Amino acid sequence: MEQICVNSWNEFMTLSAQLDGWAFRGQQDHRWPLLTSLSRYLNAHLPDRGTWRQREERAIRIFRRKAHNFLDKPEALLNDLRCLALMQHHGAPTRLLDFTKSPFVAAFFALEQSSRDAAVYALDTPRLWSATPIGQPDMTRDHIDPRTPGNFAGLFLPNTNNVVWVGEPTDMDRRLVAQSGTLVVPGMLDKPLDEILQHYDESRSSLKKIVLPHAMRAESMKALYRMNITNATLFPDLDGLARSIGMELEMVWPV
Repeated sequence: MEQICVNSWNEFMTLSAQLDGWAFRGQQDHRWPLLTSLSRYLNAHLPDRGTWRQREERAIRIFRRKAHNFLDKPEALLNDLRCLALMQHHGAPTRLLDFTKSPFVAAFFALEQSSRDAAVYALDTPRLWSATPIGQPDMTRDHIDPRTPGNFAGLFLPNTNNVVWVGEPTDMDRRLVAQSGTLVVPGMLDKPLDEILQHYDESRSSLKKIVLPHAMRAESMKALYRMNITNATLFPDLDGLARSIGMELEMVWPV
């Protein structure tokens, strides 16, 4: 994984323009590994990895049995990726990593609550669309597609395949649309994304870590505010509006 440190908002904009078509993820602390919320939860509380598959299956099963009470279209629960996206959307630990097609949305998520150097990870998704793990040419993106019935249970739940799938559910919710979101689905829960990607062709790096020093936060957040990238626009509901008020506290308007 290549690491790049930028020192200004303009430098970040220049760099991101060179990564056309890539996907991005912002993290508040540049030291945090690229692990899913489910990976972090299991590592912290359930060290016996032999039980992870059963526990993940049970969590999904419980969500499916009960979530239909709160959904206008409960049939969404029948598709594995759509079900996982719903779980992620509402705060459940899942094996999904949220990325966005916008480097600026990723920068917002990295910087908004940061109190130290943050990071934006850039993933070469155009390359991953045609890449396969070394020695496994049959593991194409279409072959491992978790939207295909049986693929999630057969290729992802066992936690034995060093594969990465990138894409969106067939039906995207409002938040995913507002955030230009895309989902990364790793085949392993006990490895960060950069380690899984090492099992792909290493002729060039498919992942970059862009470090955003805390000193550039104020400048960057003002630029993002002018671009109308706020919690109110990224979370188009009352919760998003309420969360956006924090940023309004920082903005100073001339009298």
